[in-house]
Amino acid sequence: MTINGVIPELGTKVLPGDEVRVDGNLVKASAENKSDRVYLAYHKPVGITCTTERHVKGNIIDAIGHRERIFPIGRLDKPSEGLIFLTSDGDIVNKILRAENAHDKEYIVTVDRPLTERFIQAMAAGVPILDTVTKPCTVTMQSKFVFRIILTQGLNRQIRRMCEYLGYGVTKLKRSRIMSIRLAGLKVGQWRNLTPDEMHEINSAVAGSTKTAEDAKHKTDTAVPDKRTNHVAKRSGNRGLKSDRGPERSQEKNHSASSAKTSSRRAPKR
Repeated sequence: MTINGVIPELGTKVLPGDEVRVDGNLVKASAENKSDRVYLAYHKPVGITCTTERHVKGNIIDAIGHRERIFPIGRLDKPSEGLIFLTSDGDIVNKILRAENAHDKEYIVTVDRPLTERFIQAMAAGVPILDTVTKPCTVTMQSKFVFRIILTQGLNRQIRRMCEYLGYGVTKLKRSRIMSIRLAGLKVGQWRNLTPDEMHEINSAVAGSTKTAEDAKHKTDTAVPDKRTNHVAKRSGNRGLKSDRGPERSQEKNHSASSAKTSSRRAPKR
C-alpha cells in the first residue's frame, strides 16, 4: 500500500486528495453523498445463515452473490425466512443495530398446536425469557395455527423462545415487514435495491442515532445534568428522576446520613 507514492508508517491518516494504491491499484474515495453505497432487500430462504464468514456453508453473502462487499443488517435464524436488509454502508448498519433504534418488525408464525386466546394475550403482554420480560407487542390470530406478531425488540431467537415458554413449538417463521418496507413481490431467494423513498424512511428513522457504542456513551455523558439541575428537579417534584437513579440516590442518602451523624458528634452542646 502507498499514499502519494510513499509506503506509509503505522498510524498515517489518509487526507482528502491523497492518492492511495493497494498492490498498485488505485483506491477510489467514497462519494460524500453515499451514492456509491449498496442497499438491498432480500428474501432470505430457510437454511441460509446470516454471516459474512465465507467458510460457513450457506452463508448469506454467497447466497446473494453481489459484486460489492455487503453486510446483513441484523439477522434471521437459519430455520427462518423473510425480509432482511444488506448494505455496503457500515455506518447505517451500526446505527440501525443500536438499541435505541427499535423499529417495527412484523412476523408471520406457524405453530404446532391450535392457538388460544390465552396464548395470544400472553404473547402480547410479555413473556419471561433470557433473564428479562419481553416488551408488550401486537399479536393477532390469523388462523388456527398461524399468528402475526409485531416486535420492536431483537432478542436471540425471541419468538421461538416466547412460544416455547408457553408450550408451543414454531414450525414456520417468516419476517414480512421491517418498518413500512414489505416482503411483497420478492420470491424466496430474490433481492432488490431499496428505493429512494425507502432509503429516505430509513435515514429519517436513524437520523438521531449514533454510529458506535462510544458515540452513544459520549452522547449520554454530555446529557447528564449537573448537581444544581438535579437540586432544582428534586424541589420541583420530579419523581421520574428519583426513580431512574434509585441506587445512586440511596447511596447519596446514606452518605448524607453519615455526614449528619459525624457533624452531630463534632458539634458543641448547647
